Amino acid sequence: MRGIKIGSAFGIPIRLNWTFLIVLPLFAYLIGGEVGTIVEVMNEAGGIGIDAAVLASGPAPWLLGLAAAIGLFVGVLLHEFGHSLVAMRYGYEIESITLWLLGGLASFKEFPEDWKHEFWIAIAGPLVSVAVGVACFGVVFVLPAGTGGSVGVNAALFVFGYLALLNVVLAVFNMLPAFPMDGGRVLRALLARNQPHAQATQRAASVGKVFAFLMGIIGLFTFQLLLIVLAFFIYIAASGEAQQTTLKAVFEDVTVGDVMTSREDLHTVSEDTSVAELMNRMFTERHTGYPVLDGDELVGMVTLEDARSVRDVERDAYRVDDVMATDIVAVAPNADALSALQTMQESGVGRLAVVDADGELVGLISRSDLMTAFNIIQTGGTPGVISGRQGVEDGPGVF
Repeated sequence: MRGIKIGSAFGIPIRLNWTFLIVLPLFAYLIGGEVGTIVEVMNEAGGIGIDAAVLASGPAPWLLGLAAAIGLFVGVLLHEFGHSLVAMRYGYEIESITLWLLGGLASFKEFPEDWKHEFWIAIAGPLVSVAVGVACFGVVFVLPAGTGGSVGVNAALFVFGYLALLNVVLAVFNMLPAFPMDGGRVLRALLARNQPHAQATQRAASVGKVFAFLMGIIGLFTFQLLLIVLAFFIYIAASGEAQQTTLKAVFEDVTVGDVMTSREDLHTVSEDTSVAELMNRMFTERHTGYPVLDGDELVGMVTLEDARSVRDVERDAYRVDDVMATDIVAVAPNADALSALQTMQESGVGRLAVVDADGELVGLISRSDLMTAFNIIQTGGTPGVISGRQGVEDGPGVF
């Protein structure tokens, strides 16, 4: 998730996503507008004794709302540092911590598959939130009673009392078994003690989707937009991580060389091929993309979308080197298959040139090659005998 870097701690960059700039003033407004109600609840539940009348005049409610909202996100940031520092203790790299619409997000370069590591990393965040809540309650405990006290005393009681409550609620909420929330990750860790990691992920994700559905229903009936957004995020994130984990499990020990179309079976074109001839070959050979060679040297890649950029009447006059892409995304034959798929996703292409250590073209791998391999391996096929087909199914314009 992208965001503006505002600093770093323990070597971890801290970022603000643009959605944070919307939700912070929104939270400040909502809290400020309910100061009286919140004070009443805290007085009844904790006997704090805040003087609501002192906080009700002038700009005080809105300043309190802003202070409480900032304090809440500081607590969220500490929550994410709880996850991150334990992960770093186990040797995992943290790319960044980002504050955004739904709170905080620690970006791991690699998710742990050891169930003990995941358990302690997942539970660390809620434990930090509880600790922050207890610390805030400690501040409230040592402050004098608000009744008859100054505005400053009552304001401090309100802010720290509110944060004590909210951080404990945050910890409890995050421990719901709604994967990929903290509780869902704890659930996966416990399931992974005696079953494969991919299977544990699938089961935890299924539970997470059920909770997401229930959250969405509750959000609809109570008109809580944020809860609906959270439910949608949980459902999408659970599905995505389950799919990624399954792919990783299936493609374990499978290399690009196992599934690529080899150089001997590869259809190529030369730079001086006319666009009209290229279109004819695409039609007869049913391929939507070709490596472009100058002798044995790979100089570009050309797709159906590139050819279509030339008008029909001009295709005899244009050559492949007029329309081909020369910024080639390549991968080594000994790279693992999943990394090739990730490279395609990150680069927005549908196929990759496979080149050896000397830079010579040895094959081509496409998304359809990988999906075919995925289906074969899942049904018990052998990776080493899968041969690629140059990506006939990739479709026009996907490169």
